[in-house]
Amino acid sequence: MSKFNNQKIMPRYSVICMLMTIISLGVLIKAGYIMTAKRDYWMKVADRVKRDNVVIQPVRGNILSCDGQLLASSLPEFKIFMDFQQLHDAGNDSLWDAKEKLICKGLHEIFPEQSPAEFKANLDKGRKKMSRHWPVWPYRINYNTYSEVLKLPVFNLTKFQSGFHCEELNARENPFGTLAERTVGDMYALKDGGRMPRCGLELSFDKLLRGTNGVGHRRKVLNKYLDIIDKEPVNGCDIITTIDVGIQDLAERAVIEELKQPEVNGDVGVAIVMEVKTGDIKAIVNIDKCYGPNGQIIYKEIKNHAVSDLMEPGSVFKPVSVMTALQDGMCDTSKIVDTGNGVWPMYGREMKDHNWRRGGYGVMNMATTLRVSSNIGVSRIIDEYYHNDPEKFVRGVYRSGIASDLHIPIVGASPAKIRMPKKNKRGEWLNWSNTALPWMSIGYESQVPPISTLAFYNAIANNGCMMQPRFVKASIQNGEVTEYPPQVVKGHTQIASPAVIKKMQVMLEHVVSEGLGKKAGSTSFKVAGKTGTAQISKGSVGYKSGMTHYLLSFAGYFPADNPKYSCIVCIQKGGLPASGGGMSGVVFHHIAEGIMAQSEGRDVRQARDSASVFVPQVKNGNILSADFVLSQLGIKTKRNYIANIANTSALWGQARSGTHYVDLVHQGVPSTKHVPNVMGMGARDAVYLMEQRGVKCRIIGRGKVVKQSLPPGKYIHRGETCTLTLE
Repeated sequence: MSKFNNQKIMPRYSVICMLMTIISLGVLIKAGYIMTAKRDYWMKVADRVKRDNVVIQPVRGNILSCDGQLLASSLPEFKIFMDFQQLHDAGNDSLWDAKEKLICKGLHEIFPEQSPAEFKANLDKGRKKMSRHWPVWPYRINYNTYSEVLKLPVFNLTKFQSGFHCEELNARENPFGTLAERTVGDMYALKDGGRMPRCGLELSFDKLLRGTNGVGHRRKVLNKYLDIIDKEPVNGCDIITTIDVGIQDLAERAVIEELKQPEVNGDVGVAIVMEVKTGDIKAIVNIDKCYGPNGQIIYKEIKNHAVSDLMEPGSVFKPVSVMTALQDGMCDTSKIVDTGNGVWPMYGREMKDHNWRRGGYGVMNMATTLRVSSNIGVSRIIDEYYHNDPEKFVRGVYRSGIASDLHIPIVGASPAKIRMPKKNKRGEWLNWSNTALPWMSIGYESQVPPISTLAFYNAIANNGCMMQPRFVKASIQNGEVTEYPPQVVKGHTQIASPAVIKKMQVMLEHVVSEGLGKKAGSTSFKVAGKTGTAQISKGSVGYKSGMTHYLLSFAGYFPADNPKYSCIVCIQKGGLPASGGGMSGVVFHHIAEGIMAQSEGRDVRQARDSASVFVPQVKNGNILSADFVLSQLGIKTKRNYIANIANTSALWGQARSGTHYVDLVHQGVPSTKHVPNVMGMGARDAVYLMEQRGVKCRIIGRGKVVKQSLPPGKYIHRGETCTLTLE
């Protein structure tokens, strides 16, 4: 007998089939309803939970100094927002109501620019609108500040519970502040939160530094947002520059100190240091005198004068003229020329030497004309040999390489402009006059940027081989290094014969040892170079526009017997006194002495004067650093651990009879409630004291603290930032 009972099973089966059919019809009807009547609603929902073709920004590459120190780096910055709809969906409205007052108070402590009431009004406005992306703070914040915000109530929950979320953005930071600012370059913000390079290497090497964007999309899965990467971004390359941080800092300080001198009061200061054999730019300084909002004088970089200023170079151009005459075989260094009493008529104009009021130089040879920088001597020699064929002279100038395009990788750089004489069909000069050649020979009638002048002097130091100035020597991506080797300027492997180069080297050395460039020299090593003092033409008004303006220059190299570095210093100023050797030469001296001291690696103990009894002042700060410095200077120390120092700017340097030693006072238990007085301290000690009390520091400038934004003795609020201005 069969166990299958057809009469019982079939009715049950029929009922199940009918139920399945009804459910299927319901699903189809519901699907059709959603696809038609509710289509617009669900499309809006879909737009909120997905995004296609999302651009994923790569990390911008770093800019490094020649020894690997960071000159520019990408760091994360954040913009913070609240999703009040998510807060409501998570059922945490009551928690927000209970904690809102604490949240606003905490935000005020982190961002003291706004009061708790202002924060509350802003957040209540966003909550009323049920905004999904309401800004908590309108500006970018760094990671440390973002971490502080995350500690606040509600914000410390997950973003699905609190609705608090952020946008992470790349920020460009310069760890050395304004050091080589116009050469390294900077970035400016776009409306969409991105950044674009403005100038310098950031702009010139943007393609390498920027990398390649990635592509992704966003989906909401199981109530969570997932960012799905379709194409990985390719991070930018790091570039290694030729800039030496130590030499750059040394050169900047030397230029600024000279511009500040009352007798100088310079408007613009430029200094470039180049490595002779490679053409590597070790330092490039462009300082402008500016005026702050309160009329105070500020020195900072605004324009890259070193590569873009097309100005008449003055007497630093004279070696080009002399070398041209020697190379063409027109004469030798023993050529005799009469300069008279310092004033010589030339085609209706008067040529003057700098000492014309003292009777001039009289008769001298060519080597002496360069040593004493005689305008009459050099111009008369050049005019004698090239008056009928000035084109030959200008071809010789071009042969020297000073007018070559050096392909400087800085936007705004320009090669020198030295006009070539031209004749018409009748043999008459079209763009030339009788006075053009004499004045061109002494550095007028031409426009030459400082870096082109330096390249010429560097070539003399390099035995006639002109090197192309190099700013970047390598790029690195994923551990792979691409080298950019030193290059010789095309067609200038030898700007003159070895014999002529040797004569030029001897004459330039005598300019410093015996002539007008003595202040650029050193007692420790030989220096060679040439001074220059030129009047600056002020556009359409020419040279006579009220106060006379001057370009003071010194270009040369050191050590003269084995050149390692070449350097040019240019200062623009108004009025007298004006001396290329006495002002720019002094800056050259300080730079050369500092570089040689660094390269020789002298020990700090060699700087001690055994006959001196001076005991340095020691300010409160990092006790270990102070102890080390004093010990290296041979001064004995003992440490006193004193708690709760009231006046942190007091001096503890104390000289005692007999053996000299210093009491070092250490803050064992510093007061954490009041802002310390850090005026006059260095950056390291000032930051050390501030951060001991929980105050964040922002540094502007270099040197000693001359201003602090939080007054001494002020009660410290949590998360406060103090801006320290150093000079």
